Amino acid sequence: MTNSTTISAPDLTLRPPRSGRCRLGGYALLPRMLDKGRATIAGINGEYNYNSPHDEHILNYLGLDAAALREQLATGKGDGEILKWINATATHKHAPWEIEQWSDFMQRRGPDSDAETIAFFAEAVGKFTKTREDIKAWADLLDLDDHVTFGGKP
Repeated sequence: MTNSTTISAPDLTLRPPRSGRCRLGGYALLPRMLDKGRATIAGINGEYNYNSPHDEHILNYLGLDAAALREQLATGKGDGEILKWINATATHKHAPWEIEQWSDFMQRRGPDSDAETIAFFAEAVGKFTKTREDIKAWADLLDLDDHVTFGGKP
């Protein structure tokens, strides 16, 4: 395992990872997952978890193994080098227009229609605000969580 002196990792005890809305190579969620992976390797991930259910969406879409990606991150590769590795390694290849549509969908994706998931989502939003009606998608909730966790007002 590599330590924080060998790789450049964001300190997620001081600030959140990049928003799931940020894109790398057109892929939403990817920069956030890379931040969490690097911070986990460096031991400065705070409450953030690499290979979370949100990370699994991009890993599954690309056909990537979380452990293999983590090994690449541990070498100290930057975002551009990681994207090059992903493009060479991913078992699921997608045209640029498919990546754009998938990323757009992931940014708008709300809770599934089953009662349990809807209740979980509503409860999670309720922990931060009782008045915001604009929190409809998982990306909205993640951004709100990050903002409030680091001192912002809901």
